[in-house]
Amino acid sequence: MGRMTAAPPPLPTVDPVIVPSPTEDVTGDVPWQAIVWNDPVNLMSYVTYVLQKLFGYPEPQATALMLDVHNKGKAAVSSGDKDKVEGDVAKLHAAGLWATMQRA
Repeated sequence: MGRMTAAPPPLPTVDPVIVPSPTEDVTGDVPWQAIVWNDPVNLMSYVTYVLQKLFGYPEPQATALMLDVHNKGKAAVSSGDKDKVEGDVAKLHAAGLWATMQRA
């Protein structure tokens, strides 16, 4: 017959891992942003006008955001809770601009 082997060592004890509840929103404080993207259709002056009319930006700030869209390809033009930003994106779409939303 073969040799008898010793019993395996006992398993180490492990502290329980605390996992947040699935109903707990750990990112609830993170606002959403409406992003306007550059497109080949709308004139820069029109984008500036839309930002002034929809969001009340003064002309210099609306121009700076429009230049970000033109030069960088996109700009965050509003932020807030998800429902507000969804409404902002819908308004931008209605004005003919290409817009999406994302978490800030």
